[in-house]
Amino acid sequence: MARTQDVVELILQDHRRMEDLFRRMRSVEDDRAGALEEFAHLLIAHAQAEEAEVYPALKRYKDIDDEEVEHGEHEHDEGNKALLELLQVEEVGSEEWDEKLEDLVQAVNHHADEEERTILNGARENVAMSRREQLGAAFLEERERQLKAGCGSVDNVRRIVGS
Repeated sequence: MARTQDVVELILQDHRRMEDLFRRMRSVEDDRAGALEEFAHLLIAHAQAEEAEVYPALKRYKDIDDEEVEHGEHEHDEGNKALLELLQVEEVGSEEWDEKLEDLVQAVNHHADEEERTILNGARENVAMSRREQLGAAFLEERERQLKAGCGSVDNVRRIVGS
């Protein structure tokens, strides 16, 4: 199967991967710490790529609500804060871990749901496929750059949350 360049599909693929990682983080039979590490890198890389490459471009379309895009950026901040809280929990599987994981799941799932219903549907309706593919290529490039830089480290997440 050919790999898509459509930014909408790429963002959706990341959302589905995050859901899979949430399931792994909840399972006592899985490598929960490893799933959290992968999740942290993916979440930060995904959000940074959206904010650098996708959101600014979508704001230029008159039928895509700027307020929804700005709200999406605010929700990235909330997800990053919840991620940092979980990354700082000392014992995987503890009661505190479960509480912080629930907070993270709620923040990220809320954002993904809204983004899929508003911003991504707006892109589907208003952005030509050729432009969506250009945005997809830029999104992938920035996401990969972030991943290579170790963007999900506790120190980097702390820096992002503090800025």
